[in-house]
Amino acid sequence: MTAIKHALQRDIFTPNDERLLSIVNVCKAGKKKRNCFLCATVTTERPVQVNVVKVKKSDKGDFYKRQTAWTLRDLAVVDAKDAVKENPEFDLHFDKVYKWVASSTVEKNTFISCIWKLNQRYLRKKIDFINVSSQLLEESVPSGENQSVAGGDEEAVDEYQELNAREEQDIEIMMEGCEYAISNAEAFAEKLSRELQVLDGANIQSIMASEKQVNILMKLLDEALKEVDQIELKLSSYEEMLQSVKEQMDQISESNHLIHLSNTNNVKLLSEIEFLVNHMDLAKGHIKALQEGDLTSSRGIEACTNAADALLQCMNVALRPGHDMLHAVKQQQQRFSDLREQFARRLAIHLYSASRFTLILSLIKGHDQSSTLAQHSVELTLPNHHPFHRDLLRYAKLMEWLKNTDYGKYEGLTKNYMDYLSRLYEREIKDFFEVAKIKMTGTTREGKKFATLPRKESAVKQETESLHGSSGKLTGSTSSLNKLSVQSSGNRRSQSSSLLDMGNMSASDLDVADRTKFDKIFEQVLSELEPLCLAEQDFISKFFKLQQHQSISGTTMNEAEEMDGGTLSRSYASGVPQTISSEKDMIRQMMTKIFRCIEPELNNLIALGDKIDSFNSLYMLVKMSHHVWTAQNVDPASFLSTTLGNVLVTVKRNFDKCISNQMKQMDEVKISKKSKVGILPFVAEFEEFAALAESIFKNAERRGDLDKAYIKLIRAVFVSVEKVANESQKTPRDVVMMENFHHIFATLSRLKISCLEAEKKEAKQKYTDHLQSYVIYSLGQPLEKLNHFFEGVEARVAQGIREEEVSYQLAFNKQELRKVIKEYPGKEVKKGLDNLYKKVDKHLCEEENLLQVVWHSMQDEFIRQYKHFEGLIARCYPGSGITMEFTIQDILDYCSSIAQSH
Repeated sequence: MTAIKHALQRDIFTPNDERLLSIVNVCKAGKKKRNCFLCATVTTERPVQVNVVKVKKSDKGDFYKRQTAWTLRDLAVVDAKDAVKENPEFDLHFDKVYKWVASSTVEKNTFISCIWKLNQRYLRKKIDFINVSSQLLEESVPSGENQSVAGGDEEAVDEYQELNAREEQDIEIMMEGCEYAISNAEAFAEKLSRELQVLDGANIQSIMASEKQVNILMKLLDEALKEVDQIELKLSSYEEMLQSVKEQMDQISESNHLIHLSNTNNVKLLSEIEFLVNHMDLAKGHIKALQEGDLTSSRGIEACTNAADALLQCMNVALRPGHDMLHAVKQQQQRFSDLREQFARRLAIHLYSASRFTLILSLIKGHDQSSTLAQHSVELTLPNHHPFHRDLLRYAKLMEWLKNTDYGKYEGLTKNYMDYLSRLYEREIKDFFEVAKIKMTGTTREGKKFATLPRKESAVKQETESLHGSSGKLTGSTSSLNKLSVQSSGNRRSQSSSLLDMGNMSASDLDVADRTKFDKIFEQVLSELEPLCLAEQDFISKFFKLQQHQSISGTTMNEAEEMDGGTLSRSYASGVPQTISSEKDMIRQMMTKIFRCIEPELNNLIALGDKIDSFNSLYMLVKMSHHVWTAQNVDPASFLSTTLGNVLVTVKRNFDKCISNQMKQMDEVKISKKSKVGILPFVAEFEEFAALAESIFKNAERRGDLDKAYIKLIRAVFVSVEKVANESQKTPRDVVMMENFHHIFATLSRLKISCLEAEKKEAKQKYTDHLQSYVIYSLGQPLEKLNHFFEGVEARVAQGIREEEVSYQLAFNKQELRKVIKEYPGKEVKKGLDNLYKKVDKHLCEEENLLQVVWHSMQDEFIRQYKHFEGLIARCYPGSGITMEFTIQDILDYCSSIAQSH
């Protein structure tokens, strides 16, 4: 057992700073015997902790391991089962009862005795020892090979002790003095035994000699023991006194704790009361302002605003847990709710009355303005609603309060505002657009007027009303428009295939002044609508406390324009949208309802402008594009941007329809068979269109649309020119092509349209080719017989006859050549050229002034033929001295004389 204790101390308890005091070999009662050890240990550090540790041998059996540990403080009962008879069983009551069977009764008694002494020394709480012999609890039970707990120190004294360094040194010296200490251990042990006996005998003799001193020492020891007993008695009394003091101090400490707890509770209670008083108390002045405050004066509005904010703060205070259970808090919350409801109702009634009264005044003012509409003297301006907005903006903070506290009344005011303002704006905008239509159609440059347009019954009004559909869009059919009669004046050129004839009105009856007038009116209309919408949107955002967000809509303007059929998908109709996902959508929904008449009126105005003159679609496309671009820079998702974008699609569609109609009219053009063609009408009108378009689209955002239209028109012009040239009977095809492509080339060169550079080069090439073709065809063979003669010469040379041998041919000898040359004297040549000049003059038109160009080209072609003949004579008839009867200089003189005479 000693070896086991030593091994356990070394391997398990020493690393944990513990000392092993007692050990017992046990197994659990009633189960298969699996032995383990219960160890009583104390820690080496202060304060001392006493533990009962269960140690078990590992499964491999080569070392021990610590399995379970209990503190002695947790031990409640030690049951030895029987105090009289020897019984190895005993129970330890910790958190539960552990039943053990010791390997021997002695080990069990030694272990229980050690537990009793440790309890007496280190624990105030006493353990109950039952069925334990009283002798075992009073004295230590000595055991042969088991440890005992020493008296005062209660430290375990092991039977086996290791040698210290001094003892090892002494043994080494002793062994060095005996030569056979190692070789003959038994002899060395006998020697040591004899010496020990000698020493023991000497010790006994010494003790017997000092018996008197021993007796005295024993007496002193007895006296010391008595003193120790007295000291222990005093210590016990002191301990009892201290125990009573400890109890009193514990009572005082508990009393102080209760006092501190009470103070803490009082402080917390005071804090809660102060919190409720500070955050849920509304001043009497605020209550009076909410109940009776003046909502018409600035001071009263400010007082009501402050009171409403204070009420909202009181109602929105974050109550702490349990506050809502207090009766006073419930009463105060109910009072706040009553005040809120009362003030919200009073505020809603006042704002409803104020907005309605302002609307009535605006309608009266609008009626006074519209009374002069019949005389067409009203300026093209929209009423300014700034005073109306300024009066209502004083209530902006109260509207925000109403929005946060009573959304139902806030929503009701919003709907009332939209209803009233939509009627007001509808009246003003319709009057505004009617004035614009009257100004557009009332007077031409030469003072000719349309029929009188009385208010509400004018022809323009009836016409534009016929353009309304269920969705406010144009039907797109020009047949639905009533015919507008325009009195033309002057003798202006009228073409049946006019490029700009879109209705019954001819574009030739309108001039630049009329178009500039329309452009100014249309620009003024857009310039008046834009600030009106922006001002109203800004007011709605501020008054109704709706934040506008800068976001790009899902479908861009260009994508919308390219949709088949021109149908735009709008997020909002004239009514309330299906869902309002954000405040931005609410602003747009309100603007759509208030200004629901803008888009239909703009579409009607656009249709009227297109009816008057299809050139107006160019002006409208540029102006509308600029205003859309401006609106998108401010807010791409705003009502104004969306509405103008929708209208821009209509304008672009009219522009495309205009281009398509011109291409169709070119294809259907008919030319008179009795007169020469000259410059085709659509060629001249393309020049007019391009010149005007370049002036309109200068620095415009929609230049790309014009470039696309240019490409379509110029290709159609090219095709139509060739078609007319092929069908022409009186004028040669080459003349038609030459003159018209020359005109096109001159137009493109003058206008410098970058996107038509390829077409300009093509026009020049066609003009050059057909000029050369016409010259060759018209000039033909002015010296016909001479031409036939030299054609035969060239044929012989081609057959392989050498040029200098051609003169030996009978049909092509020198006599035959002289005979043919004599038939073409200078007089006959000049006469033939004069007839040719007259013929060319009949073919060409005066507008393009190409006669001299053609005549000069013919002169050059004639001289080329002349030089060709002279070359053949020099090569085929060398040294013959044969020459033409006229020279190149004569040809130049003939051509110059003919040109001057005509």
